[in-house]
Amino acid sequence: MKRTTQLLAGALAIAVVSSAVAVTTTYSLLNKGQAHANDFESEFQTASGMRTNLAGGTVAQPVDLTNAAESSLNSVVHIISVQRSKIQTIESQPDIFDFFFGNGTNRQQQIRTPEQKGFGSGVIISTDGYIVTNNHVIDGADEILVKLQDSRELKGRVIGADPTSDLALVKIEGDDFPAIMIGNSDDLKVGEWVLAVGNPFNLGSTVTAGVVSAKARNIDANQVESFIQTDAAINRGNSGGALVNVRGELVGINAMLVSPTGTYSGYGFAIPTSIMTKVVTDLKKYGTVQRALLGITGRPIGVESYPDEIRKAQKELGTNEGIEILEITDNSSVDGVLKVKDVIQEVAGQRIKTMGDLQGILAKYRPGDKINIKVWRDKATKSFTITLKNAQGTTKVVKNADMEILGAAFRPITDETKRELNLGYGIEVTGVEKGKMSDSGIRKGFIILKANGEQIKSVKDLETVMKQASQSPEQVLFLSGVYPSGKRANYAVDLSQE
Repeated sequence: MKRTTQLLAGALAIAVVSSAVAVTTTYSLLNKGQAHANDFESEFQTASGMRTNLAGGTVAQPVDLTNAAESSLNSVVHIISVQRSKIQTIESQPDIFDFFFGNGTNRQQQIRTPEQKGFGSGVIISTDGYIVTNNHVIDGADEILVKLQDSRELKGRVIGADPTSDLALVKIEGDDFPAIMIGNSDDLKVGEWVLAVGNPFNLGSTVTAGVVSAKARNIDANQVESFIQTDAAINRGNSGGALVNVRGELVGINAMLVSPTGTYSGYGFAIPTSIMTKVVTDLKKYGTVQRALLGITGRPIGVESYPDEIRKAQKELGTNEGIEILEITDNSSVDGVLKVKDVIQEVAGQRIKTMGDLQGILAKYRPGDKINIKVWRDKATKSFTITLKNAQGTTKVVKNADMEILGAAFRPITDETKRELNLGYGIEVTGVEKGKMSDSGIRKGFIILKANGEQIKSVKDLETVMKQASQSPEQVLFLSGVYPSGKRANYAVDLSQE
């Protein structure tokens, strides 16, 4: 949450590992890119083009970056995420004396955790106070403080967060904030100069310069990623900060570094604005990202580190680039249209060479959008138009499920209940009204021990598992637990919403 993600393998090691393993993740993909960019402009009070006054419109070598730095510094904020002190119950294994003189069960101890503070960066994208940052910067925070360049410190509230893309949308109250100009990351060229603006090591506003080293980079850090790779220095605290071009326009959100030491050693990675604008617009409009699934597992063609048998089989396909389809999910976007061993070569008019290409293009789109795909099949190119679907196999808007739909109240079980029922954890249903839980037959007094296989030790645990389940294809929350009488029970709670 509080620090830039550290990947303990070097960049070369990650490249080797990533390419040696056949990619079998079902990739999240989406449609209607330019139209959804207009959605972003209608949802946020974006900055006027008059803020940037860079002499000339060309990118030259050498290049003056002072105007870009000046126009972006005021838009980048320092985010302090606070986790308050809490009392937590920890379990330890029984010692030899417990076996002989006790009941042989795990021992429990209550401890008070100290208050913790994490530091990161954020970017003001709307004059009325909307800020983009990384999900890991604010994840788990009880309080968010936002410090502006002019030293004002304001409270922030989370509008929405998307762990899948590691983006979050935060709001501060007020007007006329210095919003950054939003650029088009698709227009970036490898070798183009960029600035990384943020608050590394809690030092305050800092600018570093470098070039775009690569685009559409996939490093197996998030489920949806098509990173801009840059050699502009990115360190701890830069997370959520701005990657800007020479015109001072935001082209990426700095997210992580790859380093054997945990500090900058050559490369950093930013989430492109082509993905960012779609994600934060969805978070503001719907509370959750409207993400479609192509519904395939696949792997890139022609990776040198593949085993010989895979390389031989791919050579027989008769093409040197694209994504080979290994499996197609039932009722997915391409079910009945594409086939196993098809090679996806073009999506929405753009060539596909890597999974990063595929995700970067299609992460701009929503379920229900139609998209053109060209594949290589039987040594010939074939074109198809498909309608993208969500994880539930429909084109409906996915709503963000909250605890209210359960129609129940909860509290952690008391120490007395733990002793009586010999339990180490659990939360008790203290009341049931009209809602998903009553529909499932759950009664007052039920003690939830597990939800979808996860131990439930707090109400927050249940909320986390429930939100994950609401976004899954099944949209079901499986609960197991016990009543005060000692009777065990299991329930399936339907989380689907009309």
